[in-house]
Parts: sequence; structure tokens; C-alpha cells
Amino acid sequence: MCKFDVNDYKNMICLLDTCIDDYLYLIDIKNDTYFISPHAMKRFKIPSYEFSNPIEVHKQFVFYKDYDGLVLDLNKLIKKEKEFHSLNYRWLDQKNLPIWINCRGRAICDEDGNVNYIIGCVNEIGKSQMADNASGLLRENTLRNLILPLKENYSQGFILRLGIDHFKLINEKFGLKYGDYILKETAKCLRKHLAKHQHLYKVVGDEYIIIDLESRQEEAICLFNNIRNEISQFIESINYNVYFTISAGILLFEDYPTSSYNTMMKWSEFALNKAKKEGKNRYYVYNEADYQVALRKTELTKILHKAVKDNFEGFEVYFQPIIDVNKLVFYSMESLLRFHCDEFGTVSPGEFIPLLEESNLIIPVGKWVLEKSLQALVELKDLCPHILVHVNLSYVQVLKSQALDDIIDIINQYQVEKNRLVIELTESGFVKSDEYFSRFCKKIKDRGILLAIDDFGTGYSNFHYIYKLNPDYIKIDRQLMKNALTNEYENILLSYIIDMIHGVEGKICIEGIEKKDELNRILKMNPDYIQGFYYSRPCSLAKLKEKIRRNFVLFCE
Repeated sequence: MCKFDVNDYKNMICLLDTCIDDYLYLIDIKNDTYFISPHAMKRFKIPSYEFSNPIEVHKQFVFYKDYDGLVLDLNKLIKKEKEFHSLNYRWLDQKNLPIWINCRGRAICDEDGNVNYIIGCVNEIGKSQMADNASGLLRENTLRNLILPLKENYSQGFILRLGIDHFKLINEKFGLKYGDYILKETAKCLRKHLAKHQHLYKVVGDEYIIIDLESRQEEAICLFNNIRNEISQFIESINYNVYFTISAGILLFEDYPTSSYNTMMKWSEFALNKAKKEGKNRYYVYNEADYQVALRKTELTKILHKAVKDNFEGFEVYFQPIIDVNKLVFYSMESLLRFHCDEFGTVSPGEFIPLLEESNLIIPVGKWVLEKSLQALVELKDLCPHILVHVNLSYVQVLKSQALDDIIDIINQYQVEKNRLVIELTESGFVKSDEYFSRFCKKIKDRGILLAIDDFGTGYSNFHYIYKLNPDYIKIDRQLMKNALTNEYENILLSYIIDMIHGVEGKICIEGIEKKDELNRILKMNPDYIQGFYYSRPCSLAKLKEKIRRNFVLFCE
């Protein structure tokens, strides 16, 4: 039996409006009206917190796929075919995006047993929890309430965002329950060093945020070091049953005083990720220039994806001649990838190639470069029937694709002699996967394809590769060449390398020769091949054809 009239229910909903996060509602069946907590208007696309003809008006803010199911369930309640309404479906928010809710309600009947009202509650089932039970800390929603509304100007203070390094491995090795234990103990370590004006919150996964609205950078760094030491002591107290470190990103309010809450959260997340990428167990203070570099990297990666999808639009293969200095002839050429886009213009290979490798786009792009390279050999057949082409192969291609099969297929497609293709691999690739690369190189040579170790001397040099792999060519990096021309010790070292390579019947190519003086001094060391701007800059195939037709032997510019 109905004990209250409609106004009593409405007054009660309004009274509780600012006290709860959920939304109370009332459907007046007799008068065909709908009333909901007024603060629902800030979240959802409802015309008003009170309106008539509710079944029809719900079409405006209920996701179209869920509307019929809602009407069916409410009609069952009105017809008393069920006693309780509980349904998960979607409402549209202010941006027209579907938001999952749970709508529960109970029918209230009049003296004659007819349904007079439906009263209930709507809550967002996808909404983040206000607190984290594992760590015992409040979550980000409460953090938002602390610093919102934002002051016009924060003259001091910081956000210290902390994350447990390799926390996923802890869960995998010890289980989720033990992972929760580590989250809780880490929270205790953090709490021990908090001042009264500092507030600690649990955010996503294994991350925590400390908000300080009074202190400066020095205090943030000191706080992090104290926390790091506390965690080390905790690990020692449990006899190193588990070992982990913690990293932190620091965002100073004084540098970015008027930024929005969402922006500050985004920047603090970037700062933490930067600390982890730089080696973990350390802190990083947010820097706008670094962030812009990261944004450029993200945007350029998207552009590269689109370029590959659009039949490699913007990519081009250039060719740089390699000269046989004993015969003074154009002996071979190296394929070099170039990229241009409207957004960034011409992009340096040093910038876009690492992005291709990180995104695995180097696999399709590398295959395309190989195809263009062998196609160039075919086009140059009448002008230079015996030249070779050097093609760089990324370690990503070797490890993550059927690179050897691709090479053989493309060789067969263009009917090029196998010994006219030189596959270049950098030393860094061998460091990443010694045995795998060694087996790959052996398969390359077993099929009659030539092998070169590129950038020899850039920091990973290990002479046992020369004997183990027996490469056909060793390419000396320009920096090692320059050092040899200015330092007597490195001059002797380079001479020794050249003699050693010749001793195992390998060939030496010196890269980066730009001046006549460099060439004359390097020639005294008896290299086999020279590559560099002195003879020719990298150029398009059309430009290379023009140079060959001019019958220049040394390609001097």
C-alpha cells in the first residue's frame, strides 16, 4: 500500500541528491511522469530531471540496441508479472557515448493492488571504485575531489606518481593474492614517509599518487628516495622472498599551474613511464620538451602505419654507390630507405627506422625495400650488368618474420643471381640474439647469398663473429674511421682489423668518406671498398642512372 504521495518521494530524492553518487528515480504510472536525481543531468543526455511520457522520452538517452529490452522489462513489472526490476543496459552521456548502468526498481501499489509508482536507483556499473581494498587506499575519484576545482595558480606543490617495476612478474610467479600483499605493503612503505599535508591515493594497477600542495622539487626527490629506501628495508625484512624496485614521475605545479586535471594526470603518467624507460628504480621530473618529442613519436608512428597501408606512400629507396678502390670501378650500391610526409616533411632515418622496428612495421617495409632493390638491379642490367646491391636487414625481421623465405622468393621473382645480393646485419643484432643470428647467417651463406656485418666498431665489436660467421664484407663505421685519422692508437687498431679481415679472405668497406684528404689517408690502410659523399650521396635510381650514363668512374662530385 502506498504510504507517501508523489511529492514526498520527490522531496526525498532531492534531499539525497548531493549525498550519493548514484541516481534515484521515480516513475509515476498514473500521471505518466518521471523524476530522477537532478545531478543525473550533468552526466546523461536526459532532457530534464522531470518529464512526462517517460517510456517514449527514454528513446532520447537509452542506447538504441537496449531500448526494447528496457520497455519489455518495465511492462512486466507494471503488469505484476515480476516483483523487481533489475537490468544492465546503456544510457547515453553528454557526448552521446553509451555508458553501462544497472537500473533497479520496485513497484509500489495502491489500495486496489494496482501499480502506482516504480521507485529505484540507477548506478554506473563501469565506474571506478572509490577505494582499493588490496592497498587500503582511496582511488583516483577521491583524488580528483581533492584538487578540483583547480586553483587559478599553484605557486608550489607536486604530483609524485609511483609504480612498482615489473609488478606483472610478481603476479605471474607468486599469484594474485601475493601480488595484493605486495600492493598493501608498498602502501605501508609510502605512508611511513608522508607529511601531514601530503595525500596518498591508489590509481591504476600497481601505481600510486602522492599529492603535495605546499612543497617543491627538492622535497619530492627526497620523499622518493626515502620511499625507495623503505621498500629496500621491507624486501630485506622478508628475506628477499621477492625483489622489486619502484620508479616515480614528478610533476611540479609551479611549472604548469593552470593545466586541467586530466592533463596533469596524463603528464604524470608520461613522467612515470619515462622513468621506467630510462632504467627503472629512479625518478624523472616532467619536461615539456620531452613530452612533445613523445607526441611527435606517437603521431609519426600513426603516419607510418597509414603510409604502409597506402601501398608504402611516402617511402622511397635511395642508392649509394660503393667503389672498388683497387680497380676504380662502381662495384656495388647500398639501398637506403627514405621517408617524407606532409605533416613532418622529410624525416631522418635515425628517427623513423627505430619506430618501424618498435611497431614491427619494419617487416613489411623491409620486404618492400628488398623488392625495390632487386628491381633496381634488373633496371640497371644494361648499364651495369655485374653490380651488387647491399640491403640492410633489421634484427626484427630476422627474429619475427620468415625473412629468409622472403629473400629467396623475391630473388626468384626477379631472377637475380643470388651472389649479387648482399644482406647487411648490424653488430647490435648479434648482441640481441647471438645463436639465432648465427644460424640465420649460416643459412644465408649456404644459399649463396653474400653477408656483410654493418657498422663494425660502433660499440658492440666482438671479433669472434668474424671467424664464426665468415662474412664476405665488414663495413667500418664512419666514427671509427674518423677516430683512426685523429688518434694513433685507433689508427693502429683499424689497420689491424683490416689486416685480420684480409687474413680470413674477407673484404673491408670504409663508410663515410667525405673529403679527398680522408680518402688518401684511408687508402694507405689498404681497404677494398669506399662508400661516402666523396664519391656520391645517396640518390634515387633515376639520378643514379644519369650518373652512370655520364660515364664517371669515381663518381666525384
